[in-house]
Amino acid sequence: MPTTLTQSQMSVSPVALCLLRGHLRFLCLEGDADLQFLLNGGELIKIRSTSWKKNRFFKLQEDCKTMWHESRKIFKKNQTFSIDDIDSVRMGRQSEGLNKHTDTSVEEQCFSIIFKARKKNLDLMAPSREEAKRWVSGLNKIINNLHNLSRQQKSEHWIINCMRKADKNEDNKMTLKELKHFLRQINIEVDDTYAADIFKRCDKSNSGSLEGSEIKHFYDLLTHREEIDVIYGKYAETEGQMSTRDLLNFLLNEQREQASFEDALKLIEKYEMDGTAKEKKHMTKDGFLMFLVQEEGSIFNPAHKHVYQDMSQPLNHYYISSSHNTYLMEDQLKGPSSTEAYIKVLMKSCRCVELDCWDGANGEPVIYHGYTLTSKVLFRDVIKAIKDFAFKTSDYPVILSLENHCSVDQQKLMAHHLISMLGDALVTKPLGNTMPTNFPSPEELKGKFLIKGKRLNKLDAVFTNSNTIEEDTVSEEDEAADCKENGQKKSKIKLAKELSDIVIYCKSVHFNGFEHAKDNQAFYEMSSFKESKAFNLAETSATAFMHHNMDKLSRIYPAGSRTDSSNYNPVPMWNVGCQIVALNFQTPSKEMYLNQGRFLPNGFCGYILKPEFQRSLSSQFDPNTLTRGPWLKRKIFHVMVISAQQLPKINKDKQKSIVDPLVRETHHINNNGFNPMWNQTFQFNIQVPELALVQFVVEDYDSTSQNDLIGQYCLPLTSVQNGYRHVPLLTKRGDVICSAGLFVHLMLLDAQ
Repeated sequence: MPTTLTQSQMSVSPVALCLLRGHLRFLCLEGDADLQFLLNGGELIKIRSTSWKKNRFFKLQEDCKTMWHESRKIFKKNQTFSIDDIDSVRMGRQSEGLNKHTDTSVEEQCFSIIFKARKKNLDLMAPSREEAKRWVSGLNKIINNLHNLSRQQKSEHWIINCMRKADKNEDNKMTLKELKHFLRQINIEVDDTYAADIFKRCDKSNSGSLEGSEIKHFYDLLTHREEIDVIYGKYAETEGQMSTRDLLNFLLNEQREQASFEDALKLIEKYEMDGTAKEKKHMTKDGFLMFLVQEEGSIFNPAHKHVYQDMSQPLNHYYISSSHNTYLMEDQLKGPSSTEAYIKVLMKSCRCVELDCWDGANGEPVIYHGYTLTSKVLFRDVIKAIKDFAFKTSDYPVILSLENHCSVDQQKLMAHHLISMLGDALVTKPLGNTMPTNFPSPEELKGKFLIKGKRLNKLDAVFTNSNTIEEDTVSEEDEAADCKENGQKKSKIKLAKELSDIVIYCKSVHFNGFEHAKDNQAFYEMSSFKESKAFNLAETSATAFMHHNMDKLSRIYPAGSRTDSSNYNPVPMWNVGCQIVALNFQTPSKEMYLNQGRFLPNGFCGYILKPEFQRSLSSQFDPNTLTRGPWLKRKIFHVMVISAQQLPKINKDKQKSIVDPLVRETHHINNNGFNPMWNQTFQFNIQVPELALVQFVVEDYDSTSQNDLIGQYCLPLTSVQNGYRHVPLLTKRGDVICSAGLFVHLMLLDAQ
């Protein structure tokens, strides 16, 4: 177990020295033509509507991290936004706004800046195709370059930028007043005596201001981390440095890795920045810290960043990342519907999206939440967006879950749009030449779309060339019926054969009990369960529910009463093997944090192979009783929360607002979000490691009201690396908080 630690100092890295000398272009592709184009700036047309199109000047600021643009608002003549706030940059008319408000003739002049969180897209048009390409290319280069920086480099870059902002008169000096302002910027509140003391220690010239080497000395004091000193000092047994053998001992004893001498040597070659040390095959403390903040030192196993699971199992053997009422951006009653909502979830590797389809004007079906004030979006626009973005982040199949309320004529048009727009990617008949008895695998369905909905006849009709229709009416979807007033009967709807025929592997049927399903339900027939019914079944018939999911798909959806788009806990549903556990992706919530953690491994592809005991017909696993079986692998999970680095402010508008951070279960630390230290240990008993999720939640303590979330991170226990690890932190909407994180020690051991 780790040593208890206190706080102290470490020397500054060469990257920080570059920053301190003002060479910010070191991090921004110095000499790159596209970068210079952005620094020079240019006129663009900002587009908000068909009638609102205004010329605005945009340029990249010298820090290479901030975009400036002019504004005609009286009180906001100059406006800026951070490159870190950009989610993506799309070339062409690939936003809802540009599709609506511009003509196809300007397709190649248009581009959109898509922001993280709920900030509106910035839709722009350049004077020419060439200039649009340069804007997009330049912005993407900077975004990718910043993304590829190590956490240590981002940290140093952030600190130096804060220093520059604190230098109000831009004289490259720092007065005591500016130093105190800087400390508040980086989330530290100190009393005047301490601030004066640290200032005096650095002001070697007694000039009343810090400059040059004095600022560097201040930087060294500020970024000093004694926990790293203690760990490094324990293993650096060769001339005050870590030899290759010393580093190997650290990897074997602390990180519990299956490492070799060659592995340790590769780490030195990769991360050591001091040439003399590298020649000796040694690692300095700077190199050691650089290694710890890279993926090799992350809590998340880097081998799981890529698809590593067997993807050749039947489709129902996987948990599938799934969205409910995907079209909604906000609540279920009056919020906007948008194609952008589909794009956002698909870019997060969601593999099952929902389309609530209703008759629209001019014969065109629309998507919206029926009988509410939510806005409407054209079905064909949604299908185009899905086609364009479905496989950007994952190649594995996407299920389109149709809730059909349309007339037969508009259903025919829906089928036409699906077939004509999705083309060969749409599965319109079973794979192979014979009637299947099981699902194809995600691997076999790569790049394909499956339609989930009602079907008029059995699937074997495809092979018998039978045009016999059992009946041209079907009962409406269970979810549609559940949304009705109490007492209203489930209604029948007429179903167009054209739409029925493209439902292949996901035919919707009503659930009539596990025994009935076992005897009468084909593998491709699947049921949807509202959360209350699903939770009841998981509580009272867990093993039967799990066996049901061994050869069939189940979809779970939130209760209709969740008009605020809140979510239910998905974990009990995964515990009984449910695959399509649909959540409201538009709502940041602890449930969505768990969902993001569940689907983080396996290349973030949207499919996670279920444990073997949820796939084997002989299994009698019951998550409620945990009787003995191969799933019961008792472990003890030791966690030491050591420290945090550069936590963001919660209230950025108030300069004097400093966080009092705690990691869920630790005590809080007053007025220090920059480098708080806890050194608290915890122990957790784990019964079924293959189903366990680990979550770190960092909050701002408040004695009078609910704590505010600072950041969180969740991942499966099976993806956790032992030893000293850095933990990244995510915002409430799932975006990485640059430079912020936790430092912990973890050890998963067999229970005695």
